[in-house]
Amino acid sequence: MFKNVRGFKIKTSILLAFVLLFTAVLLPAGQHASAAPSFAKGADISWVPGMEAQGYKWKDKNGVQRDIIDILKNDYQINSVRIRVFVNPSNDYGNGYMNKDRAAALAQRAKNAGMSVMLTLHYSDSWADPGQQTKPAAWKNYTFQQLMDAVWNYTREVMTAMQSKGVTPDWVQIGNETSNGMLWDDGKASVNMKNYAWLVNTGHNAVKSISSGTKTIVHLAGGDDNALYVWNIGGLINNGANFDMIAMSLYPSASGWNTAVTNTVNNAKDMINRYGKEIMISEIGMDNNQAAAGKSFVAAMKNQIRNLPNGKGKGVFYWEPQATPGYNGGYGKGAWQSNMMPTAVMEGFID
Repeated sequence: MFKNVRGFKIKTSILLAFVLLFTAVLLPAGQHASAAPSFAKGADISWVPGMEAQGYKWKDKNGVQRDIIDILKNDYQINSVRIRVFVNPSNDYGNGYMNKDRAAALAQRAKNAGMSVMLTLHYSDSWADPGQQTKPAAWKNYTFQQLMDAVWNYTREVMTAMQSKGVTPDWVQIGNETSNGMLWDDGKASVNMKNYAWLVNTGHNAVKSISSGTKTIVHLAGGDDNALYVWNIGGLINNGANFDMIAMSLYPSASGWNTAVTNTVNNAKDMINRYGKEIMISEIGMDNNQAAAGKSFVAAMKNQIRNLPNGKGKGVFYWEPQATPGYNGGYGKGAWQSNMMPTAVMEGFID
């Protein structure tokens, strides 16, 4: 679709102008991004459909079996969910499973419960994170131009799938923990920062072409690593990348969370001062067997991010709180016990 950098810029500007003028006509009523909460208290619940298919049923702290979304919302004041999407995942319950259609169905459940939705596009068939940003198998031999086209088309497909269920995400992550870029090696930041920036631009523009009100996010791991963020986010901006928000992950130990939170908050303030971007904490977690420390960690992160300068702190999301100890090959940072009752961790979200 885009033949060169100049053509990309021209066609994108024309498209975005068209969208801004005519989106109200082109999109059905109710398909625009609704007002996001002033501060998102969130949970990534992407494992929920697979866990339900495996027979998991959750209980509240009183031992009463209830829908997990109901528990999160009404017991812990969770107002937003985060849902990841893989391009062509395997059909296993944990490592793959969340294709665009299953993700849209889960988003519909959350919206029907009155929650906002963050969409996380992995641009991979499986996990994308600092250690792996593997292209989808179907994209493996694409030229860089074809990769940009694929990111554009796929992003629009997922947004359209969401809207077919009556959901327009409030936020969309362009990649997941892209600490060294995405779609390696073409978009590997340490190899070619400009390619990484153009891929972010392509995803950003694709989201805006469907919903101009949806905010786009660049998400890195290690929220307490300021040098990483200056290099990555600064590199993106210096290469012309457009995106709305910066997101961070943080998984501290029970003994070191205070320092980790302080460093993360200082990093967030620096990002605001340097780039003027809003800040989201997309992932936090702590060992399941450290519930007291976990509750304090969640409360501290929530309160300090909410009080960032100029109202730039926009939310905190716990990663897969409904997971039981050792779920899916050993994940140990959930907030439910083997007896399907919660620990105290999520109480940190309660105001």
